[in-house]
Amino acid sequence: MRKKEATILIVDDDQDILFSAKVWLKRFFSLVLTCDAPQKIRSIIQENELDAVLLDMNYRKGYEDGKEGLYWLDYLQEVSPNTVVILMTGFGDVALAVDGLKRGAFDFVLKPWDNDKLYASVKAAVDLARKNKKVDQLEKITESNMVSYFEGKSSAMTSTFNFVRKVAPTDATVLILGENGTGKYIMAQEIYSKSERKNAPFVHVDLGSINENLFESELFGYAKGAFTGAEKDVAGRFELADGGTIFLDEIGNLSLPLQAKLLTILQNQKVNRLGESKERKINVRVICATNAPIYKMVKEGKFRQDLLFRINTMEITIPPLRERKEDIFPLAEYLLQKFKNKYRKQDLIFSNNVKNEIQQYTWPGNIREMENVLERAVILADKAEIDNYDLHFSPIDVSNEFTSNLTLEEMEKEMVQKAMRKHHGNISKAAEDLGITRAALYRRIEKFNLS
Repeated sequence: MRKKEATILIVDDDQDILFSAKVWLKRFFSLVLTCDAPQKIRSIIQENELDAVLLDMNYRKGYEDGKEGLYWLDYLQEVSPNTVVILMTGFGDVALAVDGLKRGAFDFVLKPWDNDKLYASVKAAVDLARKNKKVDQLEKITESNMVSYFEGKSSAMTSTFNFVRKVAPTDATVLILGENGTGKYIMAQEIYSKSERKNAPFVHVDLGSINENLFESELFGYAKGAFTGAEKDVAGRFELADGGTIFLDEIGNLSLPLQAKLLTILQNQKVNRLGESKERKINVRVICATNAPIYKMVKEGKFRQDLLFRINTMEITIPPLRERKEDIFPLAEYLLQKFKNKYRKQDLIFSNNVKNEIQQYTWPGNIREMENVLERAVILADKAEIDNYDLHFSPIDVSNEFTSNLTLEEMEKEMVQKAMRKHHGNISKAAEDLGITRAALYRRIEKFNLS
């Protein structure tokens, strides 16, 4: 019988288990690896593309609660989502295995196992892993096309991507600047995919969505008993990114105390889990991004200058769509095709008079807004052509003098002024355009002294 091309990893602290499982499974699969300590998974997964992992749930004597196995299940799903995990457990721990299934494990086997059932489970896991990889490859092709259209033909983006190609292969820290929706996440992934760490984890952290009280536990992890509800040791995002890249999005949202904590981690390349004195060495590349006026914030004392120097070894500014008009319509055509495929409306096309509308609109929300506008147009389109009335642009336009150096408060004031000018002082219509109540608009008029 010909062996199936697949890489299997067996993780158990019992050498007899490792030996017997390997001897049986290597009859059917091309490569069967073993490890006797789950901590070794980190290095193994960096050196091998694993199809399936047989993962024991308990490793320390006296600790039979399965939490360590569940922790490594979560880790594998985080850093290698295409790898399929099968849990191994004793008969008395079936409830734990069921909990593992709920958390994403593919199957579980009871020890001692039936060889034929073990083979059937692993073969099914490998088949699923192959399907996952095919889907992932298709998604990567789509992403690759997106990057091509994202790069465009404008001189501004051509020079930006030439710079990216020089920076990506290094381990230099990168700061990506740009307005909302310009594609900072796409740029971070492009840097990662062209780096020497492309086969290691890429961990995205949206700092703007993390509650300040949870910052340390989310990024640095926590020890069992560190706070109420901390029932097990949990690694933070920096540890999960070890050996790879961490993308700290919306870094301009951090308060000064949290900036100081982050700076210490970046300087020392070590983390202390909350409630634990032990220092853990990390090896991560850091990419940061923000739409905030970071240099203005430094002058105003709202952002630490030493942290800025730490994160902007290389700095990339993504120009807004309105500053690269030659890229607008090709990007719109790409997104139209994407949504035609998604909603099975292959015959849809842009009408002849739509191109100018798309080209001349300033796209204040940039690529994200274009995606929303075109997806909505495809969903609602009743005819074979998308016409002007199918495109619902934002009522608030952005003039060419708008820059990302405005604060949020200044942007809000400008939006109110533009809405009021557009509707010649009509409060009801201006409020409707802004998506707020008349009372809320009156409060803003008084706040900005616009009466």
